[in-house]
Amino acid sequence: MHTMAHYVDHTLLKSEATAADIAAHVLEALELGTYSICVSPNMLPLALPENSDLKIAVVCGFPSGKHDSSVKAAEAALAVVRGAHEIDMVIDIGAAIAGEIKTVESDIAAVRLAAPSPIVLKVIIESAVLSDDQIRETCLAAERAGADFVKTSTGFHPWGGASLHAVRLMARTVGGRLGVKASGGIRTGADAIAMVDAGATRLGLSSSRAVLEGATAELGVASTDSGY
Repeated sequence: MHTMAHYVDHTLLKSEATAADIAAHVLEALELGTYSICVSPNMLPLALPENSDLKIAVVCGFPSGKHDSSVKAAEAALAVVRGAHEIDMVIDIGAAIAGEIKTVESDIAAVRLAAPSPIVLKVIIESAVLSDDQIRETCLAAERAGADFVKTSTGFHPWGGASLHAVRLMARTVGGRLGVKASGGIRTGADAIAMVDAGATRLGLSSSRAVLEGATAELGVASTDSGY
């Protein structure tokens, strides 16, 4: 379970989440051995065990992306001050649909400036609402703006979350220069394995335990040799 778990951002972004829910979420992430937890910005700071290598990812401009770039930048900067290692920002999806790629790029660049490397910046493009050309252009804009990952989805859009087609397209577009995070609607071990096989280098999961147990069952004894 642990090797596949290292792909996972163990995610809890429900608006009704309490501090007690987040504390339990941290404990579960530590038990499962996930790469990170992903939470809302007002849940910081978090208490992690000393010497823990669990990363803290925080969303920014979430979930609509319809925030001024200066607001996203301020949100990201505050999250870093409060202990975030990674920022998952939502682009202005309408700008991407309208072909306003310079607007998309400058939005990402503002957050990158506010949360410079080594903070990891993931860019949520909401791939389910974009055409293939829009996905490609948005991924390239994220790369030019200095992002570290492109990410399929918030998981909150009614049009859906990650698809294998989008992950493959995103992975081909960034060509290994950026990571690809598949997020939204990944509920089984088979789903998770398929996303990694399609090119995902990180997975956003809210049902991490069930997915990882399913992946272990799917992979069986071959898991040691599979690269997971």
